[in-house]
Amino acid sequence: MTIRTATGDDLDAIMAIERASFPTDAWSAESMAAELVTNYSHYVVDEDAGEIIGYAGLRAIRGSADADVQTIALTASRRGEGRGRALLRTLLAEAVERRSREVFLEVRADNPGAEALYASEGFEEIGRRPRYYQPDDVDAVIMKLDLRGWARAQEEKA
Repeated sequence: MTIRTATGDDLDAIMAIERASFPTDAWSAESMAAELVTNYSHYVVDEDAGEIIGYAGLRAIRGSADADVQTIALTASRRGEGRGRALLRTLLAEAVERRSREVFLEVRADNPGAEALYASEGFEEIGRRPRYYQPDDVDAVIMKLDLRGWARAQEEKA
């Protein structure tokens, strides 16, 4: 399995995973295509035997104090293998490279698996946005990570 920078050629595979993962609030192909080519975003794909099984995106302006995890998604059959964690860590390493100090994200309150993953990497809940995800009326859990602390912990593990 290989995590690499996403390109425009990956758009169809990304959108197939996007629509399957977020059936009621998937991004449009136009929005995703724009994200893949901007300087302030960094998108990666997880590829196994030539098939894209997941993708993730970070919004981080170089030198800005904060960054945002935009999305992480995997094909349903590949969830639970640690690939989401690998994608998240790839995004966090990119945020370190871009000299961010904090990383924020929003996760659906009805996705305890994702919330637990983020917490296990050091993210803490800092608030909620009631009924943020529409049309499902699901709250968004807002989480924040002290990236410098995360980076130190990664160095200690190495």
